[in-house]
Amino acid sequence: MTATETAVDRFRTAVEERDLGAMEGLFTEDIRVYSPVKFRPFEGRPLVLGLFNVLLRTFEDFRYVGRLDGAAQTLADGAETPAAVLLFRATVNGREINGIDLIHLDPAGLIREFTVMVRPQSAVHALGEAVLAGLVADGLAPAQP
Repeated sequence: MTATETAVDRFRTAVEERDLGAMEGLFTEDIRVYSPVKFRPFEGRPLVLGLFNVLLRTFEDFRYVGRLDGAAQTLADGAETPAAVLLFRATVNGREINGIDLIHLDPAGLIREFTVMVRPQSAVHALGEAVLAGLVADGLAPAQP
């Protein structure tokens, strides 16, 4: 790790290496992940790590294909904190997915908010079904009746 490497760089490496343990120290305690398949965010480091454990198993041929860096006004006083967009491609249950991970950092440089957007709609449905099955299997969501 270099002195200029950010939590976003380390997160990308952890995903590419499928290393859940490397993600743990990159998130704030109260991290929120906004999913394209769930109205309310996943909140808190333990639940988010559980979600990423499922995602690492669910995505096939996952790869980041681009990155955009910027800043976002995320603090109450209007101060800007770093933000990044990671573009990705993957497959879930035979469906090709195009997507982005919109990542907001806190002033200490940890990931505090994470929004995932994917397309096309058929891939959103396939992803939602696969992730729900993984969450249920891991005891992180109740089984559907």
